[in-house]
Amino acid sequence: MQAWELARPGLIEGGPLRFVQRPVPVPRSDELLVHVRACGVCRTDLHVSEGDLPVHRPGVTPGHEVVGVVAAIGDDVRDYALGDRVGVAWLRRTDGTCAYCLRGSENLCPASTYTGWDADGGYAEYTTVPAAFAYRLPGDVDDVALAPLLCAGIIGYRALRRAALPSGGRLGLYGFGGSAHLCAQLALAQGATVHVMTRGAAARRLALELGCASAVDAYDMPPEPLDSAILFAPVGDLVPVALRALDRGGVLSVAGIHLSDTPPLRYESELFYEKDLRSVTSNTREDGREFLALAARYGVRATTHTYPLSEALRALRDLKEGHFDGAAVLVNDLPARL
Repeated sequence: MQAWELARPGLIEGGPLRFVQRPVPVPRSDELLVHVRACGVCRTDLHVSEGDLPVHRPGVTPGHEVVGVVAAIGDDVRDYALGDRVGVAWLRRTDGTCAYCLRGSENLCPASTYTGWDADGGYAEYTTVPAAFAYRLPGDVDDVALAPLLCAGIIGYRALRRAALPSGGRLGLYGFGGSAHLCAQLALAQGATVHVMTRGAAARRLALELGCASAVDAYDMPPEPLDSAILFAPVGDLVPVALRALDRGGVLSVAGIHLSDTPPLRYESELFYEKDLRSVTSNTREDGREFLALAARYGVRATTHTYPLSEALRALRDLKEGHFDGAAVLVNDLPARL
């Protein structure tokens, strides 16, 4: 099969990924082999490729927003059949026995592993996934539209939960890429007023088209105090900016897996009046199931831009440079080999 592998982490402009031939992977006894139809391009893939996140597996294949069909089944798997449509997301395995897993916080499991970081992901014709961590997908939404929901959507949903937005509240979104534009749709559908602060003119236009109340530059103040805010942009300088935009008792949720260093925070202007600063770490499978159900109920749809699988490097460069709004999706245009 054809697959991208991370030859050596570095700036995406230098081509750290290479397109190679590899054997089709063999699923372990508890895994599924998935023929990849589409794979979303997540900013985390960029962080892995450029070395912002430390190497977990040399030569790894990125990609963790996978839509595909089951092509082979491990010996111990009983609840899937060949041809079933499934999704593969970021969280790949947990131990299931630690204190965090037992209390329902499997996203904090110290033994957790991740698709496209610890194990090969979806920038390939085939990938594997533990059956217990695969998602069953609805049949009435196309592959490209579904792919970004599997990380951008799920993480945005967890970030929204962590932001503790009150009913009918005022939500600020800093950055408006793949995750934020899905989060905004869900918040709007549930009755929130949404304000967007982002650097890109195209992203600001998309925010207004989706029904957000305002869209201004990332460092501008929103037109009213915020009950909650989510920082999607991996820019530490925006943390005090967002905290200052919060009303008393407001919550800032930081959604990214990577964030540049934050400047010193001033207690009086940025943290006083019981403002909360919260991080987001991965997600649980229950988060994923809940979000996919809500997305179907409210018609949450990704704005997508497609690239052939062979042009993953171009997609990552375009993501870094902010050349598109919404989300990029790689489409596997190669014939199935099994």
